Amino acid sequence: MSVKWGVIGAGGIADRRTIPEGLIPAKNAELVAVMDIDEGRVKQVAEKYGGLRYYTRVEDLLEDKQIEAVYIATPTYLHHQQTLMAARSGKHILCEKPMAMNLKDGEKMIAVCQENKVKLSLGYMMRYHTYNRKIKEIIDGGKLGNLVMGRAQLTCWYPPIEGAWRQNPSLGAGGSLIDMGSHCVDLLEWMMGPVREVFCFTSRLVHNYPVEDTATVLLRFKSGAQALVDSHFNVPDASSENRLEIYGSKGSILARGTIGQDSTGEMVAKIEEQKGYQAGQRREEVREESIVLEAKNIYQAEIEDFSNCILQGEDAQPSFTGEDGLRNLKIVLAAYESARKGRTVEIT
Repeated sequence: MSVKWGVIGAGGIADRRTIPEGLIPAKNAELVAVMDIDEGRVKQVAEKYGGLRYYTRVEDLLEDKQIEAVYIATPTYLHHQQTLMAARSGKHILCEKPMAMNLKDGEKMIAVCQENKVKLSLGYMMRYHTYNRKIKEIIDGGKLGNLVMGRAQLTCWYPPIEGAWRQNPSLGAGGSLIDMGSHCVDLLEWMMGPVREVFCFTSRLVHNYPVEDTATVLLRFKSGAQALVDSHFNVPDASSENRLEIYGSKGSILARGTIGQDSTGEMVAKIEEQKGYQAGQRREEVREESIVLEAKNIYQAEIEDFSNCILQGEDAQPSFTGEDGLRNLKIVLAAYESARKGRTVEIT
C-alpha cells in the first residue's frame, strides 16, 4: 500500500530535495499532484516528475479526492492557514519548519488537526540522518556517561536576494536562527533532553537585510548540561563544518557534516577508560573509533516514516509530532526574546 501525496509550494526545497529525494523514491508513497501560485513553475515541476496533476490554488489541490496527505513547502507565514485548510479537508500534513510565525498559530494548527483526526508532522528531517540516530543511540545507551556539553553548528553563505522570503521577517519570522538554528536546537534537545533556559546574541555582521545573519545561542538543559548553537548566513559554504559535538563524563562524539541537507558525514567517538586524575591531562587509555555507516537519504526516510504512520491508522502517532514542532518554536522565539532583552529566558 502507498499513501497518495500532494505538494503545496512546488519550488525551492520541494523541487530541490523533498520531491526527488523523498516522495519519488519512497516505497510507500506516491506523488499525484503539485500546487504552486506560479503556473509556469508548477507546470514545469509536474512535467518533470512524470506528468502529475497540477494546480495554482490550494483549494483546488485540496479538493482532489485521491490525495491523502500533503507536504506544505511554502514560506512560514503561510503555514498556519494552509495547515488549517488541509486539516479541514481531511488531509494528513507534513509541514516544513519552522511551524508558524508565533505560538498561537502553532497551537491552532495542532488543535484543528486533532479536531479533524488528521496527523501533523514537521520537516525536521535531520533526525533521520544515520549518524545523528547513531549518536542518540550511543547517548541513550549511557556510553558517554553524564552529558555535560553539546554544540550544533549550521552555517552557509546566503547573500541578499531580491524577493527572498527568508530575508523578510514578516514572511519568515527571522533569519539564520529560525531557519537553520531551529534544526540545531531540535537535534540537541532530542539528544540531550528538555531545555530549561536560553541566552542568545543575534547580529547583522555581513549582509544588509532586515533579519539576522549571525546567531549564537546558549542552552541550559533541565539536567544542568549546557550546549551552544551557532547559526550563520555569512560563512562561505566551502568553509562550513556544520559540526555536532556531544561531551560527557565518559567520552565524546564529534560529527561533521551531519547537520544540513545532505545524508552523508563523518563521526568519531572517543571513550576514556581511565578515571583517575592526571595533572598532565594526557590520556593514553582513550578508545577512539571512527564510525562509518551506510548513508540513507534523510528525505526518503522522513516521507516513508510519516507515510507508514498514516497507513498504521488513527491511533499511530508521527515520530515528530505537532507538539514537538511547537516546542521547538517556543525555544527559538525565547532565544529571540533573549537577544532583544539581553537576558536569560526560561522555557516553561
